[in-house]
Amino acid sequence: MKITRRAEFSASHYCSSPALSAEQNAAVYGNGANPHGHGHNYVLEVTLDGTPDPVTGMVMDLKVLKEILNDEVVHPMDHRFLNREVPPFDHIVPTPENIAREIWRRLSGKLNMPNARLHSVRIYETEDLWVEYAE
Repeated sequence: MKITRRAEFSASHYCSSPALSAEQNAAVYGNGANPHGHGHNYVLEVTLDGTPDPVTGMVMDLKVLKEILNDEVVHPMDHRFLNREVPPFDHIVPTPENIAREIWRRLSGKLNMPNARLHSVRIYETEDLWVEYAE
């Protein structure tokens, strides 16, 4: 059985790789390479795969899952300039792919229980652009 919890946060970022010249960054990332940044209202969906507890009937208490999402993702990233305020984005380009992978890293140790495990992380940068990550 799979359960999914949704969370939202707003953050700004820019995409620029130190391995590329300014011209190459502009060619690859377009307006997203502007070092003044731009913002998104991110929507995060975290899915667990597990077996409901025979006593509670739940794969995981969704209130607890919400607390974990808030502690590990929302509070550290909400209303932050990712490149300047949220490691590892001070040295990793905060593309949606890298944001999804970092959220997985932050959550995987906390969401690996005997009856449930982290199945996937989906991050929407815009309504029609999202990345899903799973290991």
